[in-house]
Amino acid sequence: MTGVFLIVMVLILGRVLDLPRRITLSVVALLWLGMLSLQLLAPGSGAAATVGGNAAGWLVLGAVVALVIGYRRLLRRLRARATPAPAPVSPDAGLSPDELERYARHLVLHQIGGAGQMRLRDARVLIVGAGGLGAPVCLYLAAAGVGRMTLADDDTVSLSNLQRQVIFRNDLRGEPKAYAAAEAMLRLNPHLDVTPLTRRITERDTDLIAAHDLVIDGTDSFGARAAINRACVAAGVPLIWGAIGQWDGQVSLFDPARGGPCMACLFPQAPERDAPCAEAGVVGALPGIIGSIMALEAIKHLTGAGQGLRGRMMIFDGLYGESRMITTAQDPACAVCGTQSALEPAPAQP
Repeated sequence: MTGVFLIVMVLILGRVLDLPRRITLSVVALLWLGMLSLQLLAPGSGAAATVGGNAAGWLVLGAVVALVIGYRRLLRRLRARATPAPAPVSPDAGLSPDELERYARHLVLHQIGGAGQMRLRDARVLIVGAGGLGAPVCLYLAAAGVGRMTLADDDTVSLSNLQRQVIFRNDLRGEPKAYAAAEAMLRLNPHLDVTPLTRRITERDTDLIAAHDLVIDGTDSFGARAAINRACVAAGVPLIWGAIGQWDGQVSLFDPARGGPCMACLFPQAPERDAPCAEAGVVGALPGIIGSIMALEAIKHLTGAGQGLRGRMMIFDGLYGESRMITTAQDPACAVCGTQSALEPAPAQP
């Protein structure tokens, strides 16, 4: 049958050229619709004979293929949404044998130990963005055993993400990032409770943020960062903030409720040109470095180990392999966290 052969060739070509699955399936669907229309409108014509089969056969073939595709999508969605229950141990019952082996390298660190690992397991962390910065944050916090995490991202996986967003795979293109990342985290560590949210976090989400101990911002636009900062200030929840561009990155902890600055203290206005990575470009390994530092700072903050980045900002230059630390301070006149913010309405964010 020429028609079936043509469809098979399209499927093979799509695999060889590594085309997105939705494009290949769309072409196949158009071909099938054309074959079916030809059999229905001109069943006895030479063209219909060349295509082969009959209308009933093409209808059955289409129904079978549709059922197979629907079944596979249902399985994929169910796997993405599956969130295994945490290990059945109470906060004062210690760690299970599996957890003792899994976190053995943490347990021998006197700055973390058993008490610190329990704090990680009982922590509630909101990760905003599963992209370049969010990918290493998600993986390292899952590996570290942060017990309850909410992951918010309204984007889907695309081919251009895979240069730096190492939590995703080639076959996940088109899938919601929040679900794909949550599945990867649970595959790495089943002793977690991960809640994926396929939406953005705005300054109206103070109740959601207040239900967490820490927020980690991995977004890539000034407007999104400013909104998250404003919501964290309103909820009184610390915010670990990271930013990257081309070869440079910065990390800090914003926590005005405990004497540190907020993001608006340092960056009260948006830059003249707020170019995301898609426009400015970014070297692929840089998000892994900055995101890993963000994950490290989260572990330190949650366990109380070492000195955090409240009141300090780390600046990393990947092109020349240099890093430096600068001191930051709260601005009393800050429109978000200073005394002025309680007297005047906050400016609208773009």
